Amino acid sequence: MAFQLSLNTELLEAASPKKPLIVEPELPVCEALRLMKAEQSGNVLVCRDGVLVGIFTERDALRLMAVSADLQVPMVQVMVADPVTVEAHQSVAHAIATMSQGGYRRLPLVDEEGRPVGVIVVTGIVHFLVEHFPETVYNLPPQPEPMTQEREGA
Repeated sequence: MAFQLSLNTELLEAASPKKPLIVEPELPVCEALRLMKAEQSGNVLVCRDGVLVGIFTERDALRLMAVSADLQVPMVQVMVADPVTVEAHQSVAHAIATMSQGGYRRLPLVDEEGRPVGVIVVTGIVHFLVEHFPETVYNLPPQPEPMTQEREGA
């Protein structure tokens, strides 16, 4: 019960949000990729006048490279517009549910005006869980690998 209660009451600042890496919509994709590499970030948040308008992640970059897309185009043409966000006053449980339902590995953390203040990432959530609930995490029963009924391969 304490586990569930803490997830529902702990605010997202407890999940170690990462500093947002912010770019303008007109920035070429190749420049955003250079910035992501230099800052060792898996995403950039695209903002216009300080307000979040999109997100571009390493998954988006891989999709572009897979089809040999032009990396000189502006971010506004390839970003995910109006991304799902979370707000600082929301709980860790809310972020986990949102990430799980949407299949997201990162969520922009925004203030009331839609300005990014951080990025919630899966690793931050995992560290939160391990730090706050070590007995629950470390005492989970092992999950044995499923046994195949037929031989695989040659």
